[in-house]
Amino acid sequence: MEKSVVIGELAWPEYARRVKEQAQPILVPIGALEQHGPHMSMNPDVLLPGAIAVAVGRQIGALVAPAIAYGYKSQQKSGGGNHLCGTTSLDGHTLSLTVKDVLKEFARHGARKICLVNGHFENSMFAVEGVDLAIRELRWEGIHDFQVVMLSYWDFVTEETIARIYPDGFPGWAVEHGGVLETSLMLHLHPDLVDMSCVPAHGAASFEPYDVFPPIPEWTPSSGCLSSAADASAEKGALLFDVCVEGISRALREAYDARAKASHA
Repeated sequence: MEKSVVIGELAWPEYARRVKEQAQPILVPIGALEQHGPHMSMNPDVLLPGAIAVAVGRQIGALVAPAIAYGYKSQQKSGGGNHLCGTTSLDGHTLSLTVKDVLKEFARHGARKICLVNGHFENSMFAVEGVDLAIRELRWEGIHDFQVVMLSYWDFVTEETIARIYPDGFPGWAVEHGGVLETSLMLHLHPDLVDMSCVPAHGAASFEPYDVFPPIPEWTPSSGCLSSAADASAEKGALLFDVCVEGISRALREAYDARAKASHA
């Protein structure tokens, strides 16, 4: 029987052995509870990085922590906006402090290599702030070998893959919310949470080159999606999943190896 890489499924002595004796990295999915249109559940930003993290963990010998399931406020031009029903968000400083506290706890357990696997665009810089605060405070406590990698899974989708997924042209990541990428991945991983009969048929959203606060609700398509997922499929999802897992696995091996070489130079 294959041993789990999911921290929550382990007894603490097994977890301690893997963290302290084997020095296994810990992958932390970070997502959001956010509407994803009428055709899909509101948890893709948690489920997708979580599944990718588990597959990466099996490849590189890493553990996977429970996901941070709430994220920073949805922005209109990337997630439809925080005004939409169902989207449930944190203030930026709350997310930063949550990331900081979780990282410091893993450091206390003995972990020294962490990766935040992001699935919600708006999280990025607030999560970085949490990383920075954690590293600073750990240094005050005398811990100087703590390393964090932060990445967003969609950054590992190659140009070749984009051409295959979007043969009629790529609308851009900015309007992919609830679109082909997320829907295809969900069809591959959680088809029971997708109803393709409810996919909106409208074109990609178009926004002014500035933001307005509070947002103008009429700027967001009524579906909550920023582009249509009509061309999504489980086959495309499998391709996207494999590309992301392979790319992230390779990147983490390189990042951790580079740090190890630098520390011994």
